[in-house]
Amino acid sequence: MKFEWFIALRYLFALRRQAHITAFSIASLLGVALGVAALIIVMGVMSGFTTDLRDKLIGAQAHIVIYKARYGAGPSNAALLADVRETPGVVGATPFLYSEMLASSPANVKGVVLRGIDPLSAPGVLDIFDRLHVGDINYMDMPEDAPMLPATPEGERIQRLRTTGEELRGGLPGIMIGEKLSARLDLVLGSRMNLMAFSGQRSAAGYTPKIRPVVVTGIFSTGMYEFDSSLVFISLSAARDLLGLDVESPEHVEVAVTNVFNVEPTAQALRAKFGTAGYVVETWQDMNAGLFAALKLEKLAMAIALALIILVGSFSIVTSLIMLVMKKTKDIAVFMAMGATPRMVGRIFLIQGTLIGALGTALGFVLGLVGAFLLKKYQFIELPKGVYSVDHVPVLIETGDLVLIAVAAVALCFFATIYPARQAAKLEPADALRYE
Repeated sequence: MKFEWFIALRYLFALRRQAHITAFSIASLLGVALGVAALIIVMGVMSGFTTDLRDKLIGAQAHIVIYKARYGAGPSNAALLADVRETPGVVGATPFLYSEMLASSPANVKGVVLRGIDPLSAPGVLDIFDRLHVGDINYMDMPEDAPMLPATPEGERIQRLRTTGEELRGGLPGIMIGEKLSARLDLVLGSRMNLMAFSGQRSAAGYTPKIRPVVVTGIFSTGMYEFDSSLVFISLSAARDLLGLDVESPEHVEVAVTNVFNVEPTAQALRAKFGTAGYVVETWQDMNAGLFAALKLEKLAMAIALALIILVGSFSIVTSLIMLVMKKTKDIAVFMAMGATPRMVGRIFLIQGTLIGALGTALGFVLGLVGAFLLKKYQFIELPKGVYSVDHVPVLIETGDLVLIAVAAVALCFFATIYPARQAAKLEPADALRYE
């Protein structure tokens, strides 16, 4: 074992003989440990919130959306959809229409965001249809050119669902709504409600709103209040009728890709194909850029604030080392008289301070990981329902965050030891022994 490490370890384990220095060292170690533990837990909670929100957004939205930004020549709806599906990286594409309108029932009225979808291809793009509490997407009115189902058990099951949906609707279009909207309008499966389009229709008295009755054929829950309280789905044919559009009116396209976290290459390929025809291509990251930027900034601000706790602990290390240098002045002089260089003496206190910081970081990791595990397993912190997207605090510990916390904590402690180590290295043996 090298001389510096031997002396540093002897000093570290002999601190119990100097009560005041021991108290400062323990305070330094605990300060670093508490700062590291708090940082691990808070970073885990912030990562958990971000990941939970991201997963819910991806489940309710398409990975890529293509919409017509300006009028002009462009491919037909069928050609557009076929070209999108042939693009490398695309695993599914479905047309949709979008509008805002008013939904009403005998119990209440609510503004909603209407999405006209193709019931056949939409489930291959949007995960939201896997989150139905009641009903089935096959209850919705199917297009007239829907393909014949194969004579298999699954095909027979879907055919029975479509037959049940026809009986449920009674000749009216079907609609899928969120659970919050169903509660506000007091609707259940099979309930009738009205949709009112503001585009209106011409009459002798001018333009009047167009109102169409629909039947609830499904109720979904995404966990996102904005979606569950305002988003509704009807078939494309019903949406065209309600909005006064014909079959050739431009449709938007939702796209699913193979790698949702590396969506940009596919988006660039689609922009190269359709950008000149007046279409805009946006990824789920583009559509939610402001939200995720705010979450990232909040996580950074929390990390900086909690890193100050570690900084306070590292300054306590400075105090304890300065006191140790003053206490060990005679020992330092003897070391130098025996041939130790100033650099060797400085390294003794660098090693000791860094060891205190490393021990504090290790203790903080134990406390932080155990605390995060208990918080995730037992969920003893409940959140108000309807305010957040979750009813408990989510925790996700990321390896990158742990590495960054460990490096930052040890680095702060190391830099805190530089000043007392330099002061120890400057001591002259004769001056140090003169007053002993």
